[in-house]
Amino acid sequence: MSKHYPALAGAVLLGLAGAVSAQTVSVDDYRRADSMLANNTMPLVDHSVQRVKWIDDGHFWYRDHDKDGDQFLTVDAATGQATRAFDRDKVAKALSEATGKKVDPAKIPATDFVVRPDDGLDITSGGKHYVCDKALGKCELAAVKKDPNGKPYGDEPGLKSPDGKSEAFVRDWNLWVRDVASGAETQLTTDGIKDYGYATDNAGWKHTDEAIGVWSPDSKKFATFQQDQRKTGEMTLVSVNVGHPKVDTWKYPLPGDKDVTMIERVVIDVPTKKTVRFKMQPDQHRSTICDDVSCSPGLWDDVRWSADGKSIAFVSTARDHTQEWFRVANPESGDVRTVFDEKAKTYFEGGNEMANWQYVPETDQVIWFSERSNWGHLYMYSLKTGKLEEQITKGDWNVTQVLHIDAKTKTIWFRGVGREKGVDPYYQQFYKVGFDGKGLTLLTPEKADHTVSMSKDGTYFFDSYSTIDTPPVAVVRRSDTGATVKEIARADISRLKAAGWVAPTAFTVKARDGKTDLYGQMFKPSKFDPSKKYPLVVYIYPGPQVGSVRTRSFVPSHGDNQALAELGFVVVAVDGMGTPLRSKAFHDAYFQNIGDNTLPDQVAAVKQLVKQNAWIDGDKVGIWGHSGGGNATATAMFRYADTFKVGISESGNHDNRNYEDDWAEKWQGLLVKDKDGKSNYDDQANQKWVDGLKGHLMMAHGTSDDNVPPYETLLVVDALIKANKDFDLVLIPNAHHGYGAATQYMTRRRWDYFVRYLKGETPPKEYKLAPLDGAR
Repeated sequence: MSKHYPALAGAVLLGLAGAVSAQTVSVDDYRRADSMLANNTMPLVDHSVQRVKWIDDGHFWYRDHDKDGDQFLTVDAATGQATRAFDRDKVAKALSEATGKKVDPAKIPATDFVVRPDDGLDITSGGKHYVCDKALGKCELAAVKKDPNGKPYGDEPGLKSPDGKSEAFVRDWNLWVRDVASGAETQLTTDGIKDYGYATDNAGWKHTDEAIGVWSPDSKKFATFQQDQRKTGEMTLVSVNVGHPKVDTWKYPLPGDKDVTMIERVVIDVPTKKTVRFKMQPDQHRSTICDDVSCSPGLWDDVRWSADGKSIAFVSTARDHTQEWFRVANPESGDVRTVFDEKAKTYFEGGNEMANWQYVPETDQVIWFSERSNWGHLYMYSLKTGKLEEQITKGDWNVTQVLHIDAKTKTIWFRGVGREKGVDPYYQQFYKVGFDGKGLTLLTPEKADHTVSMSKDGTYFFDSYSTIDTPPVAVVRRSDTGATVKEIARADISRLKAAGWVAPTAFTVKARDGKTDLYGQMFKPSKFDPSKKYPLVVYIYPGPQVGSVRTRSFVPSHGDNQALAELGFVVVAVDGMGTPLRSKAFHDAYFQNIGDNTLPDQVAAVKQLVKQNAWIDGDKVGIWGHSGGGNATATAMFRYADTFKVGISESGNHDNRNYEDDWAEKWQGLLVKDKDGKSNYDDQANQKWVDGLKGHLMMAHGTSDDNVPPYETLLVVDALIKANKDFDLVLIPNAHHGYGAATQYMTRRRWDYFVRYLKGETPPKEYKLAPLDGAR
């Protein structure tokens, strides 16, 4: 995903004019569909609290919304008592005066705030920091901090230390530290050079200005790396504009490249500026859980300090993700010891969106996550000997995220799926268990999907639980027993229902093998008539890292699934074999066969749904998706043309030889060529299969896509032209992987295409969707 999306410069359309039908889909139909997009449905959900931000061990804040707008509330976790964090009317007035723009008290665009000890308020709004006085009568833009010569200090994004006094940042390929109070800057390294810099976050499709590293608990040391990409290949794109284009070139390694980005691990002592380089060979730019060394901004997922700061543990990952090495380093000497390793038959994964392993030097142990039993579980290793002591959790279910451990009480708190009988196997539940595997306790008994956030000390946790058709209930609970301290909020969807909203329904079908259960969601028109025949649209994202079903929690809009249904379609999303959160074997279903794209399961699901529901027209089946879903859509249209008659392929990675090395090499394996030049990547390339196209295909791509470069779509376009195939193409100049200002335009074009070619009717001409901010 790109860091930002520039404004749309225009759109280029190449294609064939659609045949005009006698029947038409009306403006009112489009208006109703538009009303079901998230920018229009989310404001109609009252008191939906699914995320909070902890202020300290005993307090958190959240934004509460109802028909009167937003309020910011602070909660005392011990009592559950909620109070207004500040007077929104006063703050809005003060911010209006400070910015010179009217700030609506009901929609204060605040992303964070801190109530100071003097009861004044520091608030972040519109990406800027404001300081408000105690009476909230005046807010001023935080003063720009300057050096002794009056020159403003830099504004590079910083990674804050545990004590909150310093933040590390990258400038000119070197690591610096900034004093938060004064803004004073200190350069910590001096040998960083172009393409060989410290803490840089620029090794492929993600290239940001963030610093990557981990502070020691005492805020005196910073663990990071010097990233070597001097020999790494590059990617280049050009802008669309009048005059000479801007050329954007960045490091972007590809599968099979001899030289890829590598990291050299270091620890930097901030007071002395001393750099200690680990005594080991350079490591791959990989992690145990994602296709990057950093899976979240600034977070170095596979690095953990000991509480006393005297040692640091980390995991090294093989280039193809098949092997992991758990290691411990001395930050003073740079000495490194490999404690144990694990090799997977396919690929290793260390958790679900979170690295689950835990470094516990207090008990000389390591909590390790592995899928070696065909399920994701926790194992205890000896830190001294590297030997397995015992399996902590076991059974036909998965630990997904370890959120907290207590070395003193030897307790682990974690999220998990699939353990409770009679519960959707994708619903996240919350548990605790002892280091010895005893005392496994379910802390969230409701049969729903639970989103959990723990206080840092582990005493309390916030829990928001819901399903796709029941809105969230938010509570504060005790972590030792799961007992509810207090219900914080219960969402009200009365206004949403009054607007015509209907909930999607969950369904189960059998996979390609005729045995394995697949779970999906179905979206029908709010004015559904079972006596009619409806075309079917499959929304697809094949994974393997996620699936087509966006969430099992309550949201008022799942992309445009319901909106599209309002135009007279049945829309479904099914997680096929090869997607996560089930068994390891399920996830491995198309390992090293990316061209599979879950499509055998999608076809099987379509056939069953048509057979089960007389109101689905099996002769009118469409498919669409974005990114990996764009890839899968083209594959469906080329290789399963008898099932899928209309497809819309957006920003697809159609040939993973042209996609970033670490994603492709994890799922397809290392690129191997034989003497004839053929490789294990040939089959997955969509341009190889264009002769199979029979139906209507529209392809779309942003010309500045730095995640999936637009060449991916143009490879297929070139093959389609050479095969003399009809197709449609939308190129969006200067748009990245997401379409930015052109999002609503592309959404409308997608609806038009399905209406015209799948439904066989005529859409209203150039209907304009409501802007994403909801204002016409």
